[in-house]
Amino acid sequence: MRSRNSAVSLQANDTDLQDTRLHIAAVFVLGLVVVIAARLFFLMILQHSFYTALAAGSHTLYAQLFPERGSIYVQDSRTGEEFPIALNQDVFTVFIDTRDITNEDEAEDVAEELAAVFEYDDEQKLDLFYRINGTDDPYEPVEKHVEETVVDSLKQKNLPGVGFVRQSIRYYPEGNLAAQTIGFVGKNEDGNDVGRYGVEGYWNEELAGSGGFLEASKGLAGGLIPLAGKSFKLAEDGSDILLTLDRTLQYKACERLREGMEEYKAKSASLVILDPHTGAIRAMCSLPDFDPNVYNEVEDINVYNNTTIFTPYEPGSIFKPLTMAAALSEEALTPDTYFFDSGSREAHCTKPIRNADGKVYKDQTMTGVLENSINTGMVFVVEELGKISFIQYLEKFGLGIKTGIRLGSETSGTIDRLYKNKDERVDCYTATASFGQGVTVTPLQMVSAFSSIANDGKMMKPFIIEEIREEDGKVIKTVPEVSEEIITSRAASLLSAMLVRVVDSGHAGHAAVSGYYVAGKTGTAQIAGRGGYTEDTNHSFIGFAPVDDPAFVMIVKFEKPERRFSASTAAPVFGDVAEFMLDYYQIAPAR
Repeated sequence: MRSRNSAVSLQANDTDLQDTRLHIAAVFVLGLVVVIAARLFFLMILQHSFYTALAAGSHTLYAQLFPERGSIYVQDSRTGEEFPIALNQDVFTVFIDTRDITNEDEAEDVAEELAAVFEYDDEQKLDLFYRINGTDDPYEPVEKHVEETVVDSLKQKNLPGVGFVRQSIRYYPEGNLAAQTIGFVGKNEDGNDVGRYGVEGYWNEELAGSGGFLEASKGLAGGLIPLAGKSFKLAEDGSDILLTLDRTLQYKACERLREGMEEYKAKSASLVILDPHTGAIRAMCSLPDFDPNVYNEVEDINVYNNTTIFTPYEPGSIFKPLTMAAALSEEALTPDTYFFDSGSREAHCTKPIRNADGKVYKDQTMTGVLENSINTGMVFVVEELGKISFIQYLEKFGLGIKTGIRLGSETSGTIDRLYKNKDERVDCYTATASFGQGVTVTPLQMVSAFSSIANDGKMMKPFIIEEIREEDGKVIKTVPEVSEEIITSRAASLLSAMLVRVVDSGHAGHAAVSGYYVAGKTGTAQIAGRGGYTEDTNHSFIGFAPVDDPAFVMIVKFEKPERRFSASTAAPVFGDVAEFMLDYYQIAPAR
């Protein structure tokens, strides 16, 4: 009986042990299935893009590791149509592997065919023949930056030894158009592409995107170990940027400016067109310019600088409306306030302040002071306004600080001389500043300040970036922003009417546009040098139209033109561009 029980007990123990083993085996198999499933999920789902790229070949994998630089667009401000002004283009290097050319006849045929395609002369064709005949060089470059259509035609010829290497380059389809505003892509110390100047430089990080990376283990044969640890991150392409620049206005305005610079033999020229109601910049010209496709071929790298934001200058008489605006806003005077001009005025300077050419205008109103551009009259205005108020208004106009346009190389002008004498009386610095001497501005600062007159006293913050379009579809749009309400609406209205008289009856007749009320002011300013002012001058004209609802504010500036006054240089260029713009925006005549 005891023996039988022992046998039953042993049998039960064997059964339990077998069940335990089965459980362990099941758990092991289940665990293995879970591991394999997890690994397959990781490979097929989480790293699907990597293996898809790997299966497609190294070029696709390369594309997923290296980001594509974002494009830059300009627009038609009427319709919203967009045009690329900076983008990426695939080009090819054509080369010859001379090991595939077996004899002299083949070398001659290849040289003949390539010479025909690339329009070589006899000397170039002979040089190519000598380079590819009888050598074992595996890489003999023929041409760089060859377009794909040319490569396709060469492929059809099936020439022995002829090969192609694809590369992406930055391409500017509009050439010189807005060159300094756009900038270009060059190389840094490590040989990597980097944006320089303008939008390309200031927004390089956003345009460039971020690169991906791959960390993986390799076997002895050099291939990737499929189940080994791997880290893979896709590249993030750069953002696209839409500018406020109007393609047509940019072209027309800059070409008219170029004609003027050549005709007047000026050293440089600048032009800015701004929408006073939003602050959007519609044109920005800086001459001389360059072609960013061949930026390395310029003779002087200073041409890269955008003179509209980089080069401060003493503005001269175009500054007078800002002084007058402050006085009108403070109700220190009216357009009809009387002033007698004797031709000179004491202002605590080493010598009396005089008018241009020593002229004497006698009985005048404030409108007459602007019409005739009377320096002594402006000293009277700033005396009525007061030094402290004058400085406060200049600060509100944004002078002495950068506009924040978010372009590379912006500098600020200076009004520092006004702070030197802490006495509240109108000193020499204040007196000369009233008519635009002893202070400096950039053309953008000046057109921005002037926009407050055209916009009922409110100055909009200037901007040139309409939208930033990120890779994930997010769009960052610039919202127009009131920088500050500078002068009263009444003062803006009164001054606008005074500036119409300047165009109609003053020195700025060449800025007029038939059928429209145009407001504006000329400025001819001597250029300061060592020991005093030189005989060289800067010419400017600034204005807006139509006065009842301005579509634009524009400044035109020439450096050292070979004419005496801006009335015969900057004013006619302004008039021609203004006439085109009024027609372009289909604004009906109101006069």
